[in-house]
Amino acid sequence: STDHKWIMDDQLSIKVQIAERFYPLKIKREDEEKIRKAAKMINDKVLQYKQRYTDKDAQDFMAMAALQFVINLLDCEQQQNVVSLEKELVDLSGELDSILNEE
Repeated sequence: STDHKWIMDDQLSIKVQIAERFYPLKIKREDEEKIRKAAKMINDKVLQYKQRYTDKDAQDFMAMAALQFVINLLDCEQQQNVVSLEKELVDLSGELDSILNEE
């Protein structure tokens, strides 16, 4: 059916290389650039660890890269929470000002 063809056209089969291994993925076409960029970031980080610690293996590098990226993610989430809290406080302050000015 044409519906099935549309679904197939929307999907893309790619191979992504991460730390010297290839992973076949079936992805949405619009996600390809993001996925390739993510793989490149992981590979760059793994390479940094590889150059710094010659006595470790690929598993160690992957673990350290994963840890680093999750720490960065948590930092970003925390910053987002602080930004949204600051916005709420500014809004609340504005509301309080207008209430006080009414009296």
